Amino acid sequence: MMEVFDIDQGDDAWFQARLGLPTASKFSTVMAKGDGKTRSEYMRRLAGEIITGEPSETYQNAHMERGKVMEDEAREKYAFVEIADIRRVGFIKNGRKGASPDSLVGNNGGLEIKTAAPHIQIDRIERDRLPPEHKAQVQGNLWLSEREWWDFVSYWPKLPMLIVRVPRDEDYIKIMADEVDRFNDELAALVDRVRRYGAPPAEIADVEALRNHPLMAG
Repeated sequence: MMEVFDIDQGDDAWFQARLGLPTASKFSTVMAKGDGKTRSEYMRRLAGEIITGEPSETYQNAHMERGKVMEDEAREKYAFVEIADIRRVGFIKNGRKGASPDSLVGNNGGLEIKTAAPHIQIDRIERDRLPPEHKAQVQGNLWLSEREWWDFVSYWPKLPMLIVRVPRDEDYIKIMADEVDRFNDELAALVDRVRRYGAPPAEIADVEALRNHPLMAG
């Protein structure tokens, strides 16, 4: 079931809402192939959040603050250019995963804003498409918000703003959903192993007995 949290991103309530959940901004990490070191590290971070009840990151540095200011500029410009009805939300939770969209747009769309240094912005303008490194996040936002399209915006002051409308890619979303489910199953197993580490044998046996009890089946 989808839940929308009207909170400010970066506030304590926002960190608590996303505690221990894989989020769309990290779906590319969840889907990573190869040695999987980054994926494993991300899993351990989430496991730590679940076990301790504390977010792994709670700080905002000067670079991040500047990015938020430019994001607000881009959002205002986008709303003016597109004559769009935008709604800022803090977090969307859908099952065991979540997303922090930059805005929802109307009844069917959403918005992802990325600021880019001038040389990167010029390259994006020349290519005029969704940068592949942001595909997982954008499609993840579409999946979790249950919307039809998402506008990717790349922005830097004094340069043209890039707007690319991205429709749902159901085949990609199916692959993503399978990978996120697999990640969450592995995450749950990791949390269980850590919680049981050093537990007395009798306590472990009690846990196993409880799991196998008929009333706990399914």
